[in-house]
Amino acid sequence: MTSVGADLSDSVRRALAEDLGSESLEVAYDVTSRLSVSADQRGRGHIRAKAPGVLAGIDCAVEVFRVLDGTCEVEVALRDGDLLAPGAEVLRFEGAMAPLLAAERTALNFLQRLSGVATRTRAFVERVAGTGARIFDTRKTTPGLRYLEKAAVVAGGGENHRVGLFDQVLLKENHFGFAQPTSYEDVVRRCVEGHDRPVIAEARTVEEALAAVRGGAGVILLDNFSAGPELREAVDAVRSCAAGLGRVVDTEASGGIALENVREYAECGVDRISVGSLTHSAPAVDMSMMVKGAQ
Repeated sequence: MTSVGADLSDSVRRALAEDLGSESLEVAYDVTSRLSVSADQRGRGHIRAKAPGVLAGIDCAVEVFRVLDGTCEVEVALRDGDLLAPGAEVLRFEGAMAPLLAAERTALNFLQRLSGVATRTRAFVERVAGTGARIFDTRKTTPGLRYLEKAAVVAGGGENHRVGLFDQVLLKENHFGFAQPTSYEDVVRRCVEGHDRPVIAEARTVEEALAAVRGGAGVILLDNFSAGPELREAVDAVRSCAAGLGRVVDTEASGGIALENVREYAECGVDRISVGSLTHSAPAVDMSMMVKGAQ
Protein backbone atom coordinates (compact mmCIF):
# COMPACT_ATOMS: atom_id res chain seq x y z
CA MET A 1 0.00 0.00 0.00
CA THR A 2 1.10 3.57 -0.67
CA SER A 3 2.89 5.25 2.26
CA VAL A 4 0.51 6.84 4.74
CA GLY A 5 2.97 9.59 5.74
CA ALA A 6 1.57 12.45 3.68
CA ASP A 7 -2.00 11.32 4.26
CA LEU A 8 -1.39 11.14 8.01
CA SER A 9 -0.13 14.73 8.20
CA ASP A 10 -2.96 16.02 6.03
CA SER A 11 -5.60 14.11 8.01
CA VAL A 12 -4.27 15.40 11.34
CA ARG A 13 -4.26 19.00 10.13
CA ARG A 14 -7.77 18.72 8.72
CA ALA A 15 -9.03 17.19 11.98
CA LEU A 16 -7.43 19.93 14.06
CA ALA A 17 -8.79 22.66 11.77
CA GLU A 18 -12.25 21.13 12.16
CA ASP A 19 -11.94 21.23 15.97
CA LEU A 20 -10.33 24.66 16.24
CA GLY A 21 -12.49 26.25 13.56
CA SER A 22 -9.47 27.67 11.75
CA GLU A 23 -6.98 26.36 9.22
CA SER A 24 -4.30 28.43 10.94
CA LEU A 25 -4.37 25.86 13.78
CA GLU A 26 -3.74 28.58 16.36
CA VAL A 27 -4.35 27.20 19.83
CA ALA A 28 -5.97 30.52 20.83
CA TYR A 29 -9.08 29.40 18.93
CA ASP A 30 -9.71 26.97 21.80
CA VAL A 31 -11.69 29.60 23.69
CA THR A 32 -12.11 27.51 26.85
CA SER A 33 -8.38 26.97 27.32
CA ARG A 34 -7.57 30.55 26.31
CA LEU A 35 -9.84 31.89 29.04
CA SER A 36 -8.91 29.40 31.75
CA VAL A 37 -5.22 28.58 31.28
CA SER A 38 -2.35 31.06 31.55
CA ALA A 39 -0.04 31.34 28.53
CA ASP A 40 3.03 30.23 30.50
CA GLN A 41 1.44 27.25 32.21
CA ARG A 42 2.94 23.84 31.39
CA GLY A 43 1.54 20.38 31.75
CA ARG A 44 2.37 16.72 31.57
CA GLY A 45 0.22 13.66 31.24
CA HIS A 46 -0.53 10.42 29.49
CA ILE A 47 -3.04 8.52 27.39
CA ARG A 48 -4.16 5.14 28.69
CA ALA A 49 -6.35 2.38 27.33
CA LYS A 50 -9.59 1.75 29.20
CA ALA A 51 -10.46 -1.43 27.30
CA PRO A 52 -8.60 -4.36 25.70
CA GLY A 53 -7.70 -4.22 22.03
CA VAL A 54 -4.99 -3.76 19.44
CA LEU A 55 -3.30 -0.38 19.12
CA ALA A 56 -3.29 1.64 15.91
CA GLY A 57 -2.94 5.34 15.15
CA ILE A 58 -0.03 6.10 17.47
CA ASP A 59 1.77 8.20 14.84
CA CYS A 60 -1.41 10.25 14.31
CA ALA A 61 -1.60 11.02 18.02
CA VAL A 62 2.06 12.06 18.16
CA GLU A 63 1.56 14.29 15.13
CA VAL A 64 -1.41 16.02 16.79
CA PHE A 65 0.71 17.07 19.78
CA ARG A 66 3.65 18.18 17.68
CA VAL A 67 1.58 20.19 15.19
CA LEU A 68 0.07 22.23 18.02
CA ASP A 69 3.33 22.57 19.96
CA GLY A 70 6.59 21.90 18.14
CA THR A 71 8.45 21.78 21.46
CA CYS A 72 6.12 19.21 23.04
CA GLU A 73 7.99 16.14 24.28
CA VAL A 74 6.15 12.92 23.45
CA GLU A 75 7.29 9.48 24.58
CA VAL A 76 5.61 6.48 22.97
CA ALA A 77 5.04 3.50 25.25
CA LEU A 78 3.36 1.18 22.70
CA ARG A 79 3.40 0.82 18.91
CA ASP A 80 0.78 -0.03 16.32
CA GLY A 81 -0.05 -3.73 16.49
CA ASP A 82 0.70 -4.03 20.21
CA LEU A 83 -1.96 -5.52 22.46
CA LEU A 84 -3.79 -3.17 24.81
CA ALA A 85 -4.88 -4.06 28.31
CA PRO A 86 -7.13 -1.85 30.44
CA GLY A 87 -4.93 0.72 32.14
CA ALA A 88 -2.02 0.27 29.71
CA GLU A 89 -0.11 3.49 29.06
CA VAL A 90 -0.04 4.32 25.35
CA LEU A 91 2.04 7.49 25.42
CA ARG A 92 3.14 10.28 27.75
CA PHE A 93 3.81 13.93 26.98
CA GLU A 94 4.99 17.26 28.41
CA GLY A 95 4.58 20.74 26.97
CA ALA A 96 2.62 23.98 27.10
CA MET A 97 -0.73 23.34 28.79
CA ALA A 98 -3.02 25.07 26.27
CA PRO A 99 -1.80 23.02 23.25
CA LEU A 100 -2.05 19.83 25.29
CA LEU A 101 -5.68 20.54 26.11
CA ALA A 102 -6.42 21.46 22.49
CA ALA A 103 -4.82 18.21 21.32
CA GLU A 104 -6.80 15.90 23.59
CA ARG A 105 -9.94 15.08 21.61
CA THR A 106 -8.30 14.87 18.18
CA ALA A 107 -5.52 12.60 19.45
CA LEU A 108 -8.04 10.34 21.18
CA ASN A 109 -10.36 10.27 18.15
CA PHE A 110 -7.57 8.94 15.93
CA LEU A 111 -6.37 6.41 18.49
CA GLN A 112 -9.80 5.10 19.40
CA ARG A 113 -11.11 4.85 15.84
CA LEU A 114 -8.00 3.26 14.32
CA SER A 115 -7.45 0.92 17.27
CA GLY A 116 -11.04 -0.19 16.79
CA VAL A 117 -10.26 -1.18 13.20
CA ALA A 118 -7.09 -3.02 14.25
CA THR A 119 -8.92 -4.79 17.08
CA ARG A 120 -11.76 -5.98 14.86
CA THR A 121 -9.29 -7.14 12.23
CA ARG A 122 -7.31 -9.14 14.80
CA ALA A 123 -10.51 -10.89 15.91
CA PHE A 124 -11.15 -12.07 12.33
CA VAL A 125 -7.53 -13.10 11.82
CA GLU A 126 -7.54 -15.15 14.99
CA ARG A 127 -10.85 -16.77 14.09
CA VAL A 128 -9.43 -18.22 10.83
CA ALA A 129 -6.02 -19.16 12.24
CA GLY A 130 -4.70 -22.46 10.87
CA THR A 131 -6.97 -22.54 7.81
CA GLY A 132 -4.62 -20.78 5.40
CA ALA A 133 -7.21 -18.09 4.62
CA ARG A 134 -6.09 -14.45 4.80
CA ILE A 135 -8.32 -11.58 5.90
CA PHE A 136 -8.62 -8.58 3.56
CA ASP A 137 -10.29 -5.20 3.93
CA THR A 138 -12.44 -3.39 1.34
CA ARG A 139 -13.04 0.18 0.17
CA LYS A 140 -15.82 0.59 2.76
CA THR A 141 -13.79 3.15 4.67
CA THR A 142 -14.45 6.51 6.31
CA PRO A 143 -14.14 9.24 3.64
CA GLY A 144 -10.76 10.94 4.02
CA LEU A 145 -9.31 8.24 6.30
CA ARG A 146 -8.80 5.35 3.89
CA TYR A 147 -5.01 5.13 4.07
CA LEU A 148 -5.04 5.37 7.85
CA GLU A 149 -7.77 2.76 8.24
CA LYS A 150 -6.03 0.41 5.85
CA ALA A 151 -2.82 0.83 7.86
CA ALA A 152 -4.85 -0.07 10.96
CA VAL A 153 -6.05 -3.25 9.22
CA VAL A 154 -2.40 -4.23 8.68
CA ALA A 155 -1.64 -3.44 12.34
CA GLY A 156 -4.38 -5.92 13.23
CA GLY A 157 -2.83 -8.65 11.09
CA GLY A 158 -5.04 -8.25 8.01
CA GLU A 159 -4.15 -7.37 4.44
CA ASN A 160 -5.20 -4.60 2.10
CA HIS A 161 -7.41 -5.12 -0.91
CA ARG A 162 -7.05 -2.47 -3.62
CA VAL A 163 -6.59 1.04 -2.22
CA GLY A 164 -8.96 2.66 -4.70
CA LEU A 165 -10.24 2.64 -8.25
CA PHE A 166 -6.78 3.37 -9.63
CA ASP A 167 -4.50 0.54 -8.53
CA GLN A 168 -6.27 -2.70 -9.44
CA VAL A 169 -8.97 -3.98 -11.75
CA LEU A 170 -11.95 -5.40 -9.89
CA LEU A 171 -14.74 -6.47 -12.22
CA LYS A 172 -18.10 -6.64 -10.50
CA GLU A 173 -21.65 -7.50 -11.49
CA ASN A 174 -22.44 -4.02 -12.84
CA HIS A 175 -19.34 -3.99 -15.05
CA PHE A 176 -20.30 -7.28 -16.62
CA GLY A 177 -23.90 -6.18 -16.99
CA PHE A 178 -23.03 -3.07 -18.97
CA ALA A 179 -20.50 -4.97 -21.07
CA GLN A 180 -23.23 -7.07 -22.71
CA PRO A 181 -23.39 -8.67 -25.22
CA THR A 182 -19.63 -9.25 -24.81
CA SER A 183 -19.06 -12.58 -23.08
CA TYR A 184 -17.96 -12.78 -19.45
CA GLU A 185 -14.69 -14.40 -20.48
CA ASP A 186 -13.95 -11.73 -23.10
CA VAL A 187 -14.57 -8.88 -20.65
CA VAL A 188 -12.03 -10.40 -18.27
CA ARG A 189 -9.55 -11.00 -21.08
CA ARG A 190 -9.81 -7.40 -22.28
CA CYS A 191 -9.01 -6.12 -18.80
CA VAL A 192 -6.13 -8.57 -18.35
CA GLU A 193 -4.59 -7.43 -21.62
CA GLY A 194 -5.02 -3.76 -20.69
CA HIS A 195 -3.53 -3.85 -17.20
CA ASP A 196 -0.22 -4.97 -15.72
CA ARG A 197 -1.56 -6.23 -12.36
CA PRO A 198 -3.69 -9.25 -11.54
CA VAL A 199 -7.34 -8.75 -12.39
CA ILE A 200 -9.95 -9.64 -9.77
CA ALA A 201 -13.25 -10.87 -11.21
CA GLU A 202 -16.45 -11.30 -9.26
CA ALA A 203 -18.39 -14.49 -9.94
CA ARG A 204 -21.86 -15.44 -8.75
CA THR A 205 -21.86 -18.95 -10.19
CA VAL A 206 -19.32 -21.68 -10.87
CA GLU A 207 -19.78 -21.08 -14.59
CA GLU A 208 -18.85 -17.40 -14.22
CA ALA A 209 -15.86 -18.35 -12.06
CA LEU A 210 -14.52 -20.73 -14.70
CA ALA A 211 -15.06 -18.16 -17.47
CA ALA A 212 -13.04 -15.66 -15.40
CA VAL A 213 -10.21 -18.17 -15.02
CA ARG A 214 -10.16 -18.82 -18.77
CA GLY A 215 -10.14 -15.05 -19.33
CA GLY A 216 -6.97 -14.74 -17.26
CA ALA A 217 -8.16 -13.35 -13.91
CA GLY A 218 -5.68 -13.72 -11.07
CA VAL A 219 -8.29 -13.72 -8.30
CA ILE A 220 -11.85 -15.05 -8.46
CA LEU A 221 -14.11 -13.24 -6.01
CA LEU A 222 -16.85 -15.74 -5.12
CA ASP A 223 -19.55 -13.31 -4.08
CA ASN A 224 -22.40 -14.32 -1.77
CA PHE A 225 -21.69 -18.05 -1.98
CA SER A 226 -22.95 -19.97 1.02
CA ALA A 227 -20.31 -21.53 3.24
CA GLY A 228 -20.37 -25.28 2.72
CA PRO A 229 -20.64 -27.57 -0.32
CA GLU A 230 -21.55 -24.73 -2.71
CA LEU A 231 -18.40 -22.74 -1.93
CA ARG A 232 -16.13 -25.82 -1.77
CA GLU A 233 -17.33 -26.89 -5.20
CA ALA A 234 -16.53 -23.46 -6.62
CA VAL A 235 -13.06 -23.38 -5.04
CA ASP A 236 -12.21 -26.85 -6.32
CA ALA A 237 -13.50 -26.03 -9.79
CA VAL A 238 -11.42 -22.85 -10.01
CA ARG A 239 -8.25 -24.62 -8.90
CA SER A 240 -8.78 -27.52 -11.28
CA CYS A 241 -9.42 -25.20 -14.22
CA ALA A 242 -6.41 -23.03 -13.38
CA ALA A 243 -4.14 -26.07 -13.02
CA GLY A 244 -5.27 -27.32 -16.41
CA LEU A 245 -4.13 -24.00 -17.87
CA GLY A 246 -0.80 -24.11 -16.02
CA ARG A 247 -1.81 -21.24 -13.74
CA VAL A 248 -2.39 -20.52 -10.06
CA VAL A 249 -5.51 -18.50 -9.30
CA ASP A 250 -6.57 -17.33 -5.84
CA THR A 251 -10.14 -17.62 -4.62
CA GLU A 252 -11.78 -15.02 -2.42
CA ALA A 253 -15.02 -15.21 -0.44
CA SER A 254 -17.04 -12.05 0.02
CA GLY A 255 -20.51 -11.03 1.10
CA GLY A 256 -22.44 -11.80 4.26
CA ILE A 257 -19.33 -12.73 6.22
CA ALA A 258 -19.30 -12.01 9.95
CA LEU A 259 -17.12 -12.99 12.88
CA GLU A 260 -19.60 -15.74 13.73
CA ASN A 261 -19.34 -17.51 10.36
CA VAL A 262 -15.94 -16.50 8.98
CA ARG A 263 -14.28 -19.77 9.99
CA GLU A 264 -16.92 -21.73 8.07
CA TYR A 265 -15.92 -19.81 4.96
CA ALA A 266 -12.21 -20.26 5.66
CA GLU A 267 -12.64 -24.02 6.04
CA CYS A 268 -14.05 -24.18 2.48
CA GLY A 269 -10.51 -23.69 1.22
CA VAL A 270 -10.61 -20.07 -0.01
CA ASP A 271 -7.31 -18.19 -0.09
CA ARG A 272 -8.77 -14.83 0.83
CA ILE A 273 -11.77 -13.46 2.71
CA SER A 274 -12.74 -9.81 2.29
CA VAL A 275 -14.72 -8.22 5.11
CA GLY A 276 -16.24 -4.76 4.85
CA SER A 277 -17.03 -4.55 8.56
CA LEU A 278 -13.33 -4.33 9.43
CA THR A 279 -13.62 -0.64 8.64
CA HIS A 280 -17.29 0.29 8.34
CA SER A 281 -18.47 -1.25 11.62
CA ALA A 282 -15.47 -1.35 13.95
CA PRO A 283 -16.34 -0.10 17.46
CA ALA A 284 -13.85 2.36 18.95
CA VAL A 285 -11.47 1.24 21.70
CA ASP A 286 -12.04 3.39 24.78
CA MET A 287 -9.07 5.49 25.92
CA SER A 288 -8.57 8.48 28.19
CA MET A 289 -6.11 11.34 28.52
CA MET A 290 -5.11 12.91 31.81
CA VAL A 291 -3.11 16.16 32.19
CA LYS A 292 -1.71 17.84 35.28
CA GLY A 293 0.39 20.93 35.84
CA ALA A 294 4.15 20.80 35.48
CA GLN A 295 6.91 23.24 36.41
